[in-house]
Amino acid sequence: MSLHTALRCVPTLNLSRIQLNIKRQISYAEISRRRSELFSAEKQAQKEKIGRIERIEVRYLGLPQDTTLMMNRGLSTPYNCAQHISEFHCKRSALALIDGNIPWDMHRPLPDSCTLQLLTFTSPDPHHVNRAFWRTCSFLLGAVLSSTFKDEAQLQLHSFPSPNYRSGSFIYDISLAQADWCPTLHELKTLSAEMVKLAARNLPIERLEVSHELAREMFRENPFKSQQIPNIAQKNDGQVVIYRVGEHVDISRGPMVTSTRHLGRCSITSAHPVGRLDDSLPLYRFQGVALPPDFIINHIAYGILENRAKKLNPARLPTEEEQIQAKLA
Repeated sequence: MSLHTALRCVPTLNLSRIQLNIKRQISYAEISRRRSELFSAEKQAQKEKIGRIERIEVRYLGLPQDTTLMMNRGLSTPYNCAQHISEFHCKRSALALIDGNIPWDMHRPLPDSCTLQLLTFTSPDPHHVNRAFWRTCSFLLGAVLSSTFKDEAQLQLHSFPSPNYRSGSFIYDISLAQADWCPTLHELKTLSAEMVKLAARNLPIERLEVSHELAREMFRENPFKSQQIPNIAQKNDGQVVIYRVGEHVDISRGPMVTSTRHLGRCSITSAHPVGRLDDSLPLYRFQGVALPPDFIINHIAYGILENRAKKLNPARLPTEEEQIQAKLA
Protein backbone atom coordinates (compact mmCIF):
# COMPACT_ATOMS: atom_id res chain seq x y z
CA MET A 1 0.00 0.00 0.00
CA SER A 2 1.36 3.39 -0.97
CA LEU A 3 1.40 6.45 1.25
CA HIS A 4 0.50 9.79 -0.29
CA THR A 5 1.62 11.54 2.88
CA ALA A 6 3.45 10.42 5.99
CA LEU A 7 2.78 13.44 8.16
CA ARG A 8 -0.79 14.25 9.14
CA CYS A 9 -0.20 17.99 8.78
CA VAL A 10 1.64 18.02 5.43
CA PRO A 11 -0.98 17.25 2.76
CA THR A 12 1.44 18.03 -0.07
CA LEU A 13 4.07 15.51 1.01
CA ASN A 14 4.70 12.93 -1.70
CA LEU A 15 5.82 9.58 -0.34
CA SER A 16 4.21 7.34 -2.95
CA ARG A 17 7.40 5.27 -3.04
CA ILE A 18 6.76 3.98 0.49
CA GLN A 19 5.46 0.42 0.47
CA LEU A 20 3.90 -1.06 3.61
CA ASN A 21 3.36 -4.72 4.40
CA ILE A 22 1.84 -4.28 7.88
CA LYS A 23 -1.09 -2.19 9.03
CA ARG A 24 -1.45 -1.17 12.65
CA GLN A 25 -4.66 -2.57 14.10
CA ILE A 26 -5.58 0.50 16.12
CA SER A 27 -4.65 4.14 15.65
CA TYR A 28 -2.00 5.99 17.61
CA ALA A 29 -4.73 8.27 19.01
CA GLU A 30 -6.50 5.24 20.48
CA ILE A 31 -3.26 3.82 21.86
CA SER A 32 -2.33 7.18 23.38
CA ARG A 33 -5.76 7.63 24.93
CA ARG A 34 -5.69 4.16 26.51
CA ARG A 35 -2.23 4.73 28.00
CA SER A 36 -3.30 8.09 29.39
CA GLU A 37 -6.41 6.56 30.96
CA LEU A 38 -4.30 3.86 32.61
CA PHE A 39 -1.92 6.58 33.83
CA SER A 40 -4.80 8.57 35.37
CA ALA A 41 -6.34 5.51 37.01
CA GLU A 42 -3.03 4.44 38.56
CA LYS A 43 -2.26 7.99 39.72
CA GLN A 44 -5.63 8.16 41.47
CA ALA A 45 -5.19 4.70 42.99
CA GLN A 46 -1.80 5.65 44.42
CA LYS A 47 -3.26 8.84 45.86
CA GLU A 48 -6.07 6.92 47.56
CA LYS A 49 -3.56 4.52 49.15
CA ILE A 50 -1.91 7.35 51.08
CA GLY A 51 -4.59 7.22 53.77
CA ARG A 52 -4.12 9.55 56.73
CA ILE A 53 -2.42 12.77 55.67
CA GLU A 54 0.80 13.51 57.55
CA ARG A 55 2.57 16.85 57.69
CA ILE A 56 6.18 17.31 56.67
CA GLU A 57 8.54 20.27 57.08
CA VAL A 58 10.05 21.64 53.88
CA ARG A 59 12.83 24.14 54.39
CA TYR A 60 12.98 26.36 51.29
CA LEU A 61 16.41 27.86 50.60
CA GLY A 62 16.53 30.79 48.23
CA LEU A 63 15.15 34.18 47.28
CA PRO A 64 13.40 36.23 48.47
CA GLN A 65 14.32 34.56 51.78
CA ASP A 66 14.69 31.16 53.39
CA THR A 67 11.45 29.93 54.85
CA THR A 68 9.86 26.80 56.30
CA LEU A 69 6.70 25.37 54.77
CA MET A 70 4.38 22.78 56.29
CA MET A 71 3.27 20.47 53.48
CA ASN A 72 1.54 17.09 53.06
CA ARG A 73 3.61 13.91 52.84
CA GLY A 74 3.19 12.08 49.53
CA LEU A 75 0.86 14.76 48.15
CA SER A 76 2.63 18.12 48.12
CA THR A 77 5.11 18.79 45.34
CA PRO A 78 7.87 21.36 44.83
CA TYR A 79 5.44 23.18 42.56
CA ASN A 80 2.96 23.40 45.44
CA CYS A 81 5.77 24.86 47.55
CA ALA A 82 6.48 27.40 44.80
CA GLN A 83 2.80 28.41 44.91
CA HIS A 84 3.30 29.41 48.55
CA ILE A 85 6.29 31.58 47.67
CA SER A 86 5.36 33.61 44.57
CA GLU A 87 3.95 33.45 41.06
CA PHE A 88 7.44 34.22 39.79
CA HIS A 89 8.74 30.97 41.30
CA CYS A 90 5.86 29.01 39.77
CA LYS A 91 6.60 30.32 36.29
CA ARG A 92 10.41 30.27 36.33
CA SER A 93 11.23 27.12 38.31
CA ALA A 94 12.15 24.27 35.97
CA LEU A 95 13.46 21.73 38.46
CA ALA A 96 13.84 21.22 42.20
CA LEU A 97 16.88 20.18 44.22
CA ILE A 98 16.15 18.16 47.37
CA ASP A 99 18.54 18.04 50.34
CA GLY A 100 21.18 19.86 48.32
CA ASN A 101 21.98 17.16 45.77
CA ILE A 102 18.91 15.26 44.52
CA PRO A 103 17.28 16.56 41.29
CA TRP A 104 13.50 16.33 41.69
CA ASP A 105 10.58 16.87 39.30
CA MET A 106 8.48 19.90 40.17
CA HIS A 107 5.26 17.83 40.03
CA ARG A 108 6.65 14.84 41.95
CA PRO A 109 5.26 14.48 45.51
CA LEU A 110 7.69 14.87 48.40
CA PRO A 111 7.98 11.74 50.57
CA ASP A 112 9.52 13.30 53.68
CA SER A 113 10.82 16.45 55.33
CA CYS A 114 13.65 17.99 53.35
CA THR A 115 15.39 21.12 52.20
CA LEU A 116 14.23 22.51 48.87
CA GLN A 117 15.88 24.68 46.23
CA LEU A 118 14.06 25.78 43.08
CA LEU A 119 16.26 25.82 39.98
CA THR A 120 15.84 27.99 36.91
CA PHE A 121 17.76 28.10 33.64
CA THR A 122 19.79 31.01 35.01
CA SER A 123 20.80 29.28 38.25
CA PRO A 124 24.55 29.53 39.06
CA ASP A 125 25.05 25.80 38.41
CA PRO A 126 22.82 24.83 35.46
CA HIS A 127 24.03 21.23 35.11
CA HIS A 128 20.92 19.48 36.47
CA VAL A 129 18.52 21.84 34.69
CA ASN A 130 20.35 21.46 31.37
CA ARG A 131 20.17 17.67 31.53
CA ALA A 132 16.49 17.78 32.48
CA PHE A 133 15.79 20.20 29.60
CA TRP A 134 17.61 18.06 27.03
CA ARG A 135 15.85 14.92 28.28
CA THR A 136 12.50 16.70 28.11
CA CYS A 137 13.18 17.79 24.53
CA SER A 138 13.68 14.15 23.52
CA PHE A 139 10.49 13.18 25.35
CA LEU A 140 8.50 15.94 23.59
CA LEU A 141 10.02 15.00 20.24
CA GLY A 142 8.70 11.48 20.75
CA ALA A 143 5.25 12.92 21.47
CA VAL A 144 5.29 15.06 18.31
CA LEU A 145 6.56 12.27 16.05
CA SER A 146 3.92 9.87 17.33
CA SER A 147 1.03 12.27 16.82
CA THR A 148 2.23 13.84 13.54
CA PHE A 149 2.95 10.78 11.42
CA LYS A 150 -0.02 9.00 9.89
CA ASP A 151 -0.80 5.53 11.19
CA GLU A 152 0.13 4.05 7.80
CA ALA A 153 3.74 5.05 8.44
CA GLN A 154 3.84 2.38 11.19
CA LEU A 155 6.01 4.56 13.43
CA GLN A 156 7.22 2.96 16.64
CA LEU A 157 9.15 4.87 19.28
CA HIS A 158 12.32 3.02 20.18
CA SER A 159 14.34 5.00 22.74
CA PHE A 160 16.46 8.08 23.29
CA PRO A 161 19.97 8.11 24.73
CA SER A 162 21.08 9.72 27.95
CA PRO A 163 20.97 13.53 27.59
CA ASN A 164 24.23 15.09 26.46
CA TYR A 165 23.80 18.79 25.80
CA ARG A 166 27.42 19.05 24.69
CA SER A 167 26.58 16.88 21.66
CA GLY A 168 24.64 19.74 20.08
CA SER A 169 21.37 17.89 19.52
CA PHE A 170 18.66 16.00 21.36
CA ILE A 171 17.58 12.66 19.88
CA TYR A 172 14.79 10.18 19.48
CA ASP A 173 15.35 6.89 17.64
CA ILE A 174 12.26 5.50 15.90
CA SER A 175 11.37 2.79 13.41
CA LEU A 176 9.36 3.39 10.24
CA ALA A 177 8.03 0.96 7.65
CA GLN A 178 10.27 2.53 5.00
CA ALA A 179 13.94 2.00 4.32
CA ASP A 180 14.73 5.05 2.19
CA TRP A 181 12.68 7.90 3.62
CA CYS A 182 14.42 11.28 3.60
CA PRO A 183 12.47 14.24 5.02
CA THR A 184 12.33 17.47 3.08
CA LEU A 185 13.12 20.83 4.64
CA HIS A 186 9.38 21.59 4.63
CA GLU A 187 8.65 18.40 6.57
CA LEU A 188 11.32 19.18 9.17
CA LYS A 189 9.90 22.69 9.55
CA THR A 190 6.48 21.15 10.06
CA LEU A 191 7.80 18.99 12.89
CA SER A 192 9.52 22.03 14.40
CA ALA A 193 6.24 23.95 14.27
CA GLU A 194 4.45 21.08 16.02
CA MET A 195 7.05 21.20 18.81
CA VAL A 196 6.43 24.93 19.25
CA LYS A 197 2.66 24.38 19.28
CA LEU A 198 3.06 21.74 21.98
CA ALA A 199 5.19 24.12 24.04
CA ALA A 200 2.57 26.87 23.73
CA ARG A 201 -0.05 24.63 25.36
CA ASN A 202 1.83 24.92 28.69
CA LEU A 203 1.08 21.31 29.60
CA PRO A 204 2.42 19.92 32.89
CA ILE A 205 4.89 17.05 32.60
CA GLU A 206 3.77 14.39 35.06
CA ARG A 207 5.79 11.58 36.59
CA LEU A 208 4.55 8.24 37.91
CA GLU A 209 6.14 5.01 39.10
CA VAL A 210 4.19 1.93 38.08
CA SER A 211 4.58 -1.80 38.44
CA HIS A 212 6.28 -3.92 35.83
CA GLU A 213 2.94 -5.52 34.99
CA LEU A 214 1.14 -2.22 34.43
CA ALA A 215 4.00 -0.88 32.30
CA ARG A 216 3.80 -3.96 30.09
CA GLU A 217 0.07 -3.43 29.72
CA MET A 218 0.54 0.24 28.84
CA PHE A 219 3.11 -0.45 26.13
CA ARG A 220 1.81 -3.77 24.81
CA GLU A 221 1.52 -2.32 21.28
CA ASN A 222 5.20 -1.30 21.21
CA PRO A 223 7.52 -4.32 20.84
CA PHE A 224 10.66 -2.34 21.64
CA LYS A 225 9.48 -0.88 24.92
CA SER A 226 7.90 -4.20 25.88
CA GLN A 227 11.36 -5.74 25.59
CA GLN A 228 12.98 -2.94 27.58
CA ILE A 229 10.56 -2.98 30.52
CA PRO A 230 11.62 -6.22 32.32
CA ASN A 231 15.26 -5.13 32.57
CA ILE A 232 14.33 -1.59 33.57
CA ALA A 233 12.09 -2.96 36.33
CA GLN A 234 14.79 -5.35 37.50
CA LYS A 235 17.15 -2.43 38.06
CA ASN A 236 14.48 -0.37 39.85
CA ASP A 237 12.97 -2.75 42.44
CA GLY A 238 10.25 -3.90 40.08
CA GLN A 239 9.09 -0.38 39.21
CA VAL A 240 9.10 1.53 35.92
CA VAL A 241 9.10 5.34 35.79
CA ILE A 242 6.83 6.82 33.16
CA TYR A 243 5.98 10.38 32.15
CA ARG A 244 2.92 11.97 30.60
CA VAL A 245 2.38 15.17 28.64
CA GLY A 246 -1.14 15.66 27.33
CA GLU A 247 -2.14 12.10 26.43
CA HIS A 248 1.35 10.99 25.43
CA VAL A 249 3.00 8.52 27.82
CA ASP A 250 6.61 7.33 27.60
CA ILE A 251 9.32 5.67 29.67
CA SER A 252 12.18 7.66 31.20
CA ARG A 253 13.91 7.76 34.53
CA GLY A 254 13.80 11.57 34.46
CA PRO A 255 13.77 14.09 35.94
CA MET A 256 12.18 16.47 33.46
CA VAL A 257 11.28 20.14 33.54
CA THR A 258 8.00 21.46 34.92
CA SER A 259 5.95 21.96 31.77
CA THR A 260 6.10 22.42 28.02
CA ARG A 261 6.29 26.21 28.48
CA HIS A 262 10.00 25.81 29.27
CA LEU A 263 10.61 24.91 25.62
CA GLY A 264 11.33 28.06 23.64
CA ARG A 265 12.90 28.28 20.21
CA CYS A 266 13.12 24.81 18.68
CA SER A 267 14.17 23.19 15.39
CA ILE A 268 13.97 19.58 14.25
CA THR A 269 17.02 19.56 12.02
CA SER A 270 17.53 16.07 10.60
CA ALA A 271 16.46 12.44 10.42
CA HIS A 272 19.30 10.02 9.74
CA PRO A 273 18.77 6.39 8.68
CA VAL A 274 20.97 4.44 11.07
CA GLY A 275 20.40 0.81 10.14
CA ARG A 276 17.85 -1.84 10.92
CA LEU A 277 16.67 -3.49 14.10
CA ASP A 278 15.93 -6.67 12.17
CA ASP A 279 15.19 -7.68 8.59
CA SER A 280 12.18 -5.36 8.26
CA LEU A 281 12.45 -2.42 10.65
CA PRO A 282 14.62 0.52 9.54
CA LEU A 283 15.76 2.77 12.36
CA TYR A 284 15.90 6.56 12.06
CA ARG A 285 17.58 9.01 14.39
CA PHE A 286 15.62 12.26 14.61
CA GLN A 287 17.63 15.19 15.94
CA GLY A 288 16.87 18.72 17.03
CA VAL A 289 18.09 21.72 18.97
CA ALA A 290 16.17 24.00 21.32
CA LEU A 291 16.57 26.85 23.77
CA PRO A 292 14.56 27.78 26.88
CA PRO A 293 12.35 30.85 26.34
CA ASP A 294 14.60 32.95 28.59
CA PHE A 295 17.49 32.62 26.14
CA ILE A 296 17.32 34.98 23.16
CA ILE A 297 20.02 34.86 20.49
CA ASN A 298 20.16 36.31 16.98
CA HIS A 299 19.34 34.25 13.90
CA ILE A 300 22.98 33.94 12.85
CA ALA A 301 24.04 32.38 16.15
CA TYR A 302 20.97 30.15 16.18
CA GLY A 303 21.73 29.08 12.60
CA ILE A 304 25.13 27.86 13.77
CA LEU A 305 23.41 25.73 16.41
CA GLU A 306 21.01 24.36 13.79
CA ASN A 307 23.83 23.42 11.42
CA ARG A 308 25.64 21.62 14.20
CA ALA A 309 22.47 19.75 15.14
CA LYS A 310 22.07 18.49 11.55
CA LYS A 311 25.18 16.33 11.81
CA LEU A 312 24.64 12.74 12.86
CA ASN A 313 24.80 12.66 16.65
CA PRO A 314 27.59 10.26 17.65
CA ALA A 315 25.65 8.71 20.53
CA ARG A 316 25.88 4.96 20.13
CA LEU A 317 22.90 3.15 18.73
CA PRO A 318 20.88 1.32 21.38
CA THR A 319 21.78 -2.32 21.69
CA GLU A 320 19.51 -4.21 24.05
CA GLU A 321 21.69 -3.37 27.07
CA GLU A 322 22.47 0.19 25.99
CA GLN A 323 18.84 1.13 25.43
CA ILE A 324 18.13 0.05 29.01
CA GLN A 325 20.98 2.17 30.31
CA ALA A 326 19.73 5.12 28.27
CA LYS A 327 16.36 4.92 29.98
CA LEU A 328 18.03 4.74 33.38
CA ALA A 329 20.38 7.67 32.72
